[in-house]
Amino acid sequence: MPIGDWLWPAIWLLPTHSGYGEWPASGEIDIVESRGNLNYKDSGGTSVGVDQMGSAMHWGPFMPYNAYHLTHASKNLNGQNFGEAFYKYVVEWTPTDISFFVDDEQILKIDPGPNGFYDFGKFATEVPNTHNPWENSPNKMAPFDQDFYIIMNVAVGGTGGYFSDGLTNQPYPKPWNDQSPTAPRDFWLAKDQWYPTWFPTVNNGEGAAMEVDYVKVWAHGSY
Repeated sequence: MPIGDWLWPAIWLLPTHSGYGEWPASGEIDIVESRGNLNYKDSGGTSVGVDQMGSAMHWGPFMPYNAYHLTHASKNLNGQNFGEAFYKYVVEWTPTDISFFVDDEQILKIDPGPNGFYDFGKFATEVPNTHNPWENSPNKMAPFDQDFYIIMNVAVGGTGGYFSDGLTNQPYPKPWNDQSPTAPRDFWLAKDQWYPTWFPTVNNGEGAAMEVDYVKVWAHGSY
């Protein structure tokens, strides 16, 4: 994973065709996400920087009803970080469940139950009279019963909450506010603070890159 303040690497999946409607109704699978900051903590003092990774599934009938909080897990390293070496991130996707692994350690397994993700998300009670976009699918795993494609990218910053205003960065504070209309400008004006953390003159700046050793995909025997 890249090391550098406000870097946001991700390896994730989106549906080839959004057969159940606009995001998040057709689903999203985040194999791994991380933040490049070396000294970044939540209000409880837990590190949420490059020594933490997360995996998640996004799904819901429509925005803002995205129940990813029910299908999310994270892993922290002790005394190391995910930018110092290669790690193996795996998704095992079957007709009945989806599991996530880091170096063969399972960190998350999701089985929505026999009635699928609509009941799993309790949308009938949480959002009464909401249409179930998956009601015509015979598969309990809908919307995760369709073809997805792989994305590998590194983003920077953003105002969607991944670099929440409630998190604390050291040795300088987050240089923009998510609600500010000038957030991109505020970020850029703080370049002298964050750009050196990308170590652009060391090894041609490769420490701020997401390096991928290999990608392998196998068809599960049930398909």
